Amino acid sequence: MKVRLTPRALSEAKRIKTWWRENRPAAPDLFDDEMAVAIDEIRSMPTIGTLYSATLGAPVRRVLMPATQNHVYYAVHRDQIVVVSVWGAPRRRGPKL
Repeated sequence: MKVRLTPRALSEAKRIKTWWRENRPAAPDLFDDEMAVAIDEIRSMPTIGTLYSATLGAPVRRVLMPATQNHVYYAVHRDQIVVVSVWGAPRRRGPKL
């Protein structure tokens, strides 16, 4: 199944990636690596994520990337998975979807 990131999710992922590379020199590629694993898991099993909300006309689910403590928020639309946000779990509140 095809996975697409919305412009917002892409922007958030780039921001987190930049922060991670600048502030975690011992593991600069950890965010990229963990994001790739999360996307592969979502692609192979779209219902793996915890149900978060029912907006955008489809249920939104989220998957935690445990090492970087970020969530990937996504929805399944017909024949594709749409990542709508990449958001830090420590924020204690979810993104506005």
